[in-house]
Amino acid sequence: MAERLTTQQVAERLGVKVETVYAYASRGQLSSERAPGGKGSTFDAREVAELAARGRRAPVRPAAGGASAASWGSEPVTVRTGLTLIEDGRLYYRGRDAVELASRCGFEAAIGWLWGLGADAPVELRVPPATAEALARAAAALPDGIRLPDRLRISATVAAALDPLRFDLREQTVHAAGAALIAGMVEALPRTAPDPAPGPDASLAARLWSRLATAASTPRALACLDRALVLLIDHELAVSTVAARLAASARAHPYAVVSAGLGATDGPLHGAASPLAHRMLAEVLAGGAVPVVSDYLRTGRPIPGLGHRLYPEGDPRAVALLDAVRHLDGGAAVVAAVAEVEAAAGPAGRPELRANIDLALAAMALTAGFPAEAGEVVFAVARTPGWLAHAVEEYREEPLRMRARAGYVGPRP
Repeated sequence: MAERLTTQQVAERLGVKVETVYAYASRGQLSSERAPGGKGSTFDAREVAELAARGRRAPVRPAAGGASAASWGSEPVTVRTGLTLIEDGRLYYRGRDAVELASRCGFEAAIGWLWGLGADAPVELRVPPATAEALARAAAALPDGIRLPDRLRISATVAAALDPLRFDLREQTVHAAGAALIAGMVEALPRTAPDPAPGPDASLAARLWSRLATAASTPRALACLDRALVLLIDHELAVSTVAARLAASARAHPYAVVSAGLGATDGPLHGAASPLAHRMLAEVLAGGAVPVVSDYLRTGRPIPGLGHRLYPEGDPRAVALLDAVRHLDGGAAVVAAVAEVEAAAGPAGRPELRANIDLALAAMALTAGFPAEAGEVVFAVARTPGWLAHAVEEYREEPLRMRARAGYVGPRP
C-alpha cells in the first residue's frame, strides 16, 4: 500500500505552511483523501516527493485585495526550462546540439523541434491572406527610410490587432499564431532581390533572402541563411527572452510577448550588436584590420563582435556560421578579415578575442550584400519562435511570479 502523509507531514517535507499544502491540492498539484475517521486529509508520499524535487513554490493566488508588497517578489525565482542548455561551451536545444541541428535541419524543422513537436515535424510558416494584405497596406503607408527592424515591430502590432483570438493562451493556439506571425514579419519587409517572388511554400530563408538581398540567391547562400536562423532560434535566458517571459508572466498574448522581446533587441549590446560589427568589418575590408582595431583601442571603444562570456573557449555558433560563409562567393575574403580582426585585437589563443555570433552575422551580411541592419533582422526573426516557446512554458507557471523587488535608496518618508 502506498505511503500516505498527513497535512502537517507534507508541510514539513516541502518546507511550507499548512495553508500552502491546501493550495497545492486545490490546484491539482497534490491529490488528497480524507483521513480515517474523517479528520483532516492524507497525501500520496510519491506525489509529495515529486513536487519537492521540482522545487516549485505553491501556486497561491493573491487575495481579493491584492498581495501585500512584502509577499510579492519576496523570494527569488528560478526559471526552469526544458528548451535550451548552455554547457561546457556547447549549445543544446532540447538536448540536441544546436550546431549539429543547424547542419541537418532547416528553420521550419528546428522550430518544430524547439516547440516539442518532434524531429520530423517542420512548422508551416504561412500568413493568412487578410493579414498579409493588411501588412502590405501598413508597409506602404510608412515613410521612406524606416529601418527594417522597426518594420518588424510594426508588423507584430498589426498582426495582433487582426487576431481576435490572441488572448487564447493554449499551447496549440499560441503555436498557430506564432507561425503566422513569423511569416508575417518577413512579409512586412519590402522585396529587394531580383529573384521572382518566392511562393508561400518556399522556405522562410528564401522569403527572407528576397527581402534583404539585392542579388539572386543560390542554394548554398540560402543554406547559409537557414543555418544562421537555426543557430539563433534560442539562447537560454538572454535579455530579450527574460523580457518575453516577464510579459508572459503577466499573461500578455503571444504578439505582446514578441513585442517585448523585440524591444529588448533594440539595444546595441544585444540584437542590435551585429550592425556595429558590420560597420567595423566593412572598414577592415577596405583598409586592413590593424588601423581599424587600433582606432577602437585608442578611443577606448570595445571591438564589436568579439568574445562571449557564456563561451569561455569561443562561440560555437560563430564557428559554424563562418564555416558556411567561407564557402560562399567572396566569403573566404570576408572570413579572412574576421581572422585579421581577432589577430589584431590581441595575443592569439585568447577566447575573449574570438568572433562571436554578431561578427559572424556581419560576415554573412557583407558576403551576401545585405544591408548593415540585416543581422538585426535575422536575429529578431530567428529568435521569435524561441520567445514563443518560453512564453508557452511561462503560461504554465503561476501568474506574476517574476515580480522583482526594489532596494529603495531614496529619502525616507
